[in-house]
Amino acid sequence: MCRSALWAVLLLVAPLGAYASATKAQACEDDASPALRGSQCASVDVPLRHADPSGEHISLFLRRIPASADHARRGEVWLLSGGPGESGASLYPLIQTYQRAFPGFDLVIPDHRGTGRSSRICPVQESPESPEGRGLAGTEWGPCIGTMSANLQRTSAFSITEAAQDLGVLMSDADRGGQVLLYGVSYGTQLALRALQVNDLQVDGLILDGLVPPETTERFDLSRRTALVDQVGRESMDEGSLERYRTLLAAKDAAWQKEVPGGDVRRFFAALLSFPSLRDRIPRIVQDLSAGDDRSLVATAKDWNIALAQLGQGGNNQPALPLVMLIAASENNARPELSLATVNEEAKHALFVSPIPGLLVNGSVPRYPRDAWFGKSPRTLPRTLVMQGTLDPNTAYAGAVEHAATLAGSGPVTFHTVDRGAHLLALVAPRCFVAAVDSFIDGARMSEHCAEPAPE
Repeated sequence: MCRSALWAVLLLVAPLGAYASATKAQACEDDASPALRGSQCASVDVPLRHADPSGEHISLFLRRIPASADHARRGEVWLLSGGPGESGASLYPLIQTYQRAFPGFDLVIPDHRGTGRSSRICPVQESPESPEGRGLAGTEWGPCIGTMSANLQRTSAFSITEAAQDLGVLMSDADRGGQVLLYGVSYGTQLALRALQVNDLQVDGLILDGLVPPETTERFDLSRRTALVDQVGRESMDEGSLERYRTLLAAKDAAWQKEVPGGDVRRFFAALLSFPSLRDRIPRIVQDLSAGDDRSLVATAKDWNIALAQLGQGGNNQPALPLVMLIAASENNARPELSLATVNEEAKHALFVSPIPGLLVNGSVPRYPRDAWFGKSPRTLPRTLVMQGTLDPNTAYAGAVEHAATLAGSGPVTFHTVDRGAHLLALVAPRCFVAAVDSFIDGARMSEHCAEPAPE
């Protein structure tokens, strides 16, 4: 029986774990694109709280993309998206890259609880039928926050640990006829490591793309994101360009300022750091603006919007902002009493600025308490590959090095550096990503460094 057919039968007749039930897998309705063609989709019921299986249940969505018939089947790889708040759909634009990196592997992509087609924190305001679909219209924020605060018991169940237990349930029926691999990017690395703490996942290999810093960090948490993007931005430029940039920032009411998306050039340049080909244009933009020429700025703003549109997070696949805010405030903010005055003071001399610290100030969403798993590492790890870019503006390179050193106490860890690489290496450095993953799967020796892309 072919693997996709077998999976459909298993979902129909077998429970995924002790307290879960699944609907019949069927051809996905959105498989028109070549990369998604032939994929199977299913929804699985799991307890809202895994400690209370008789209580409320929620639905989890997952998609399986069978391996190409061009390769002998080798197993399956579970792909965990970033965020928190990003659905599995954020990885769909990268399917062809993942298929090159994992030839012969089925790709299994779940939507974390609270995201995508899985159950949401605010079922009414985040429903597909609401004014902004899965996103939130301006008038929906108040009712959504009210819902979160009025039902803290339900809201607090959308935690990392409950999502990690979801993964244990879903992966309990992984096909053990081949290798079972687990891949996470960004928040997905945090979720994968939590899942390996609370479950016996029995995976043969772990790939961490953009490893989050240790959870107990007081150097690299979200409240200090401006310090990180400012460091990365400065490291990406030569000293002459930095000096011209400082002079440019001192200009008042310059005509080019109206062409900057959002009106703040420091925030816009920080946003470009996530796209190396655009990031490497910043010195040229600064040089042109210094000469009164805004054409490279305008062209880059256009290309940036195109790059954002290609990330697969439009329509009903928009990031789940209530979940982003909940987990950020509860687990990834080391300074819950952060003030706006502190945020502004820390940004005063920065050349690149992140909006994230400001969003953490006086947050209106409730917080849940950190549990006993917070800040811990799995007791044992399978063979693990950590891939990190030196110019990652979202997960600090130094933080990843620190975390990887801790994880090495639990199992064999290989650290692979992508020089000048940014975040989500499968997107921004596909050549390096595919080569490293291929070597890792085969157990072959790989170089410690790779470089991609070269500056324009």
